[in-house]
Amino acid sequence: AHLCPVRALAEYIQASKLTSGYVFRAFASQDRLVANDVAMTSERFLTLFRHNLLDVGEDPLPYGTHSFRRGGCQYLASERRWPIRRICEWAGWSMEFSNLTIVKYLISWNDNPTEKREDFFHPDRQFTYKCFTCGRSCNCA
Repeated sequence: AHLCPVRALAEYIQASKLTSGYVFRAFASQDRLVANDVAMTSERFLTLFRHNLLDVGEDPLPYGTHSFRRGGCQYLASERRWPIRRICEWAGWSMEFSNLTIVKYLISWNDNPTEKREDFFHPDRQFTYKCFTCGRSCNCA
């Protein structure tokens, strides 16, 4: 449950007492949210994100804000089962599929496979069930 992004976001929204406006807002000194509804800049977000990666011992250089766009695209395709056309509409990307730029977002050399190829049609393979709470295959329910 501590790794569930849905729960983490829900706890953040509850703790911040946000009811409208930007989820990730700019903040002033002493980690206080600014009084008006101002979005956090992408530069500030990237700095904080890279500090979080350092905190867990991960090299921050390979990651940028584009990682979230790619990750969001992959999440919508593999977890939420959105069709490619809908993902392109959501992201504001071109629907010109002749060069298949969307494939660069969905498939990459550094992706971790979710299952072994030899297990695709294995008759004794255990079924996995989606979590009723967050819709993912996790233990937060």
